[in-house]
Amino acid sequence: MYGPGMAEIYELLHESRGKDYRAEAATVAGLVQARNPGAATLLDVACGTGAHLRHFADLFDKVEGLELSDAMLTMARAAVPAAVLHGGDMRDLSLGRSYDAITCMFGSIAYLQDSAELTATLRSFAEHLAPGGVVAVDPWWFLETSLERHVSGDTVTVGRRTMTRVSYTEREGNTSHMVVHYVVAEPDSGVRHFAEQHALTLFTRAEYEDAFTEAGLRVAFVEGIQSGRGLFLAERAEGGPR
Repeated sequence: MYGPGMAEIYELLHESRGKDYRAEAATVAGLVQARNPGAATLLDVACGTGAHLRHFADLFDKVEGLELSDAMLTMARAAVPAAVLHGGDMRDLSLGRSYDAITCMFGSIAYLQDSAELTATLRSFAEHLAPGGVVAVDPWWFLETSLERHVSGDTVTVGRRTMTRVSYTEREGNTSHMVVHYVVAEPDSGVRHFAEQHALTLFTRAEYEDAFTEAGLRVAFVEGIQSGRGLFLAERAEGGPR
């Protein structure tokens, strides 16, 4: 889970590295609304700092978010003050209301540890869908397309702040173990360094699709978008969750 240090620079750093939250939100909204033209309400699960949610707010009448990290939730509340934001874990989703769209972006679904958790979480998504509602899940890399080892690094300067991010990811079984180091330099506060570790499950595409089906959702996969990871789109199947 992201801590205070990363929450502060999260959106700024990723945008500076080329991530276009506005375009991604517009693409997902367009795909959702093609399936449900009247979609007016959206829940963004694992909404982080609100980077996608603030753009979804321009595309839907009412948006809400769910986030486990308190630090991220604080940033999201500042970014999207009109949104209702819930602190909580996607594994325990129980909000007592329904939505026309439920999104889970930027590979966050991969924090689920196994197929049982994935199925249970998708089932709770299905239970929170309004009639005609659509689930959109931006997956992490599939096991069959993942790299055994990967390193990346970027240095960006925004205003008077320079940030460096260096990561090393190693595949062990069906898990990506990622270690990320950050160095942030500013004239008023000097140089800060912090590191974070993440374990992301490498589900196969078939495991995702089976989990959607077991959750009572009819799923389709859109190739190529979301930095090449693709996007799952699902609607409640006849008969609902199993």
